[in-house]
Formats: sequence, structure tokens, C-alpha cells
Amino acid sequence: MKITLDISKLVEEGKLTAAEAERLKTLASHDTGSLGINILIGFGVVAVAVGAVALVPTPLTAMLLGVVLFVIGCALVLNRIEQWSVLGQIVLVIGALMFCGGVIVYGEGSLASMLITTAALAAAAIVARSSLLSALAVLAASGCLGARTGYSYATYSLAIFEPTLTIVLFAALALATYLAAKRLPADYERVALAAARTSIFLVNFGFWVGSLWGDPLLLLRRMDGYTTARFDEVIVPPVAFIAGWAIVLIGAGVWATRVNRRWLVNVVAVFGAIHFYTQWFERLGASPLSVLLGGLLLLVIALALWTFNRRWAAAVPAA
Repeated sequence: MKITLDISKLVEEGKLTAAEAERLKTLASHDTGSLGINILIGFGVVAVAVGAVALVPTPLTAMLLGVVLFVIGCALVLNRIEQWSVLGQIVLVIGALMFCGGVIVYGEGSLASMLITTAALAAAAIVARSSLLSALAVLAASGCLGARTGYSYATYSLAIFEPTLTIVLFAALALATYLAAKRLPADYERVALAAARTSIFLVNFGFWVGSLWGDPLLLLRRMDGYTTARFDEVIVPPVAFIAGWAIVLIGAGVWATRVNRRWLVNVVAVFGAIHFYTQWFERLGASPLSVLLGGLLLLVIALALWTFNRRWAAAVPAA
């Protein structure tokens, strides 16, 4: 578990000594450096795996090579040789991604290939204690529901074809992995929290898409025999997602504030702003007056939240 402290203020208030403050700063510097290295490694291994899958002659070759690299990486990691640990993690992750890439290409993105990929990434995340693989496993699971991203010139796209199912399933996954994280050792806590946080993003994406277009419940209806179900036959209207998203964000924000979950507070603030501006401009359009009023209203909300946080913080010692 990570927390945020204002070291300078705590020293000024006499709650920390100068020596304790320096020790905390040293530990924080180490974590910051590790985070930067991990980010570079994450981008690097994904690029290497994608390039390798594209270069090998067949998907089966990519799968076999991925398995070999994964086994080598596991051997290096499980032997707990310090000087080889980072290399072992890199090789292990590249192997897992190559195998999964080969499976997806071989299966042409079918549901079966996505399910295999999800299971493989989840297992690899546990073995490697990798937050990156854990997050990718959750994203692969969303692909089983048809979620996808795209890019064309200067344009990025996000598609969520089953908003309701995405919200329900990944909210349940976020809760399950969060509860599991509270009972796991530190290394596996990170893996579980990565899955929970990725799930929270997907829940918000589901609400976002649903708030704009509603949900025709295609998958559920086709499972019930409605083979002619179409996207333009909206079953769950956008207003349900608009109201539900607002309620969930408010509830999550209040809970996160009370239990000091700063990451969730920040996520709620970001998606709260996205939700507000999406609905505001969808209805009022982008005119100078609507921009001005939207900004003023957000400032009022921010001031109200700031006042609430101060009053709550002041009430804690007296409780």
C-alpha cells in the first residue's frame, strides 16, 4: 500500500524529525527511480514482443519461441540470482507476450484465442509477479467482449460494444482483486492492484460509451435467440449510464477519501471531469458561453470538494 505525505509540512509541525524526513525522501527517491526503470522496461518489452511476432515466419513459430523464452525467464527468476533477476523478468514477459501474440494471430482474434490469451497472461503475471502482464490480462479479457482500440492518422479510437456487461464484469473483477490484494504479500499485492486499477478504467470506459450511445445488449439478446439484434436497437438508454456513472463516481470518491485511496480519488476526479464535459457539451455545444459556464461550475464543485476535505480532515483527530 502506498500513501502520500507532505514531508516538509510534517517536519514544520513537529510530527517528523529531520532525520526521519531524510530517510523517507531517500526511500521515495529509490521508488521513483524504480518506477522510471519499470516504465522503460514495460514499453521496451512490448515493442520487442510486437516486433518479434511480426518478424517470425508463422504464428506457431512465435508461440513456440514465446514458450521457450518464458521457460528461460522463469528459470532465471525462480533461481533468485540477483544479478539475473531483471533479465529474467524481461525475458519472461517477452516470452509471454510473444506466445499470446502468436495465439491471437493464429486464431484470427477469435473468442477462443482471446480467452487463451487472457488465461496465459494471468498465469504469467502470477509467476512473474508482473503488474504489466496483470494489466494486459485484464485488457485481453475486455477483448473477449469486443473491446478494442484503433489508430488512424492523428486519430485514436476506443470501442466498447457491450457497455453494461463491461461495467458489471469488470466492477466485480475490480472488487475481487482489491479484496485479494489486502490479503496477499507485497509482490502479489501489486499484481492484484494492477488488475483492479485496470478494471476500474474499463468500468469508466463502459459508462462513457454507454452515456453517449446507450446499450443494445447485443450479446445477451443473441444468446437468448435474437439473431437479428442490431446496434440501433437501444435497450439501455444513455440516461441510465449518465445517472449511474455520476452515482458511482460520487460514491467511489467519498469512499476513496475516507480510506485515503489517493489513486482512486485522482481517477474519480479525472473521469468526473470527462463525464461532466461530455454531457455538458453534448447538450449545449462548444460555444464561448458554454465553455465559460462549464468552467465556472467545475470551479464551484472543486471548491465544494476542497471545503469538504478540509472539514473531514479536521474532524478526524476529534473522532
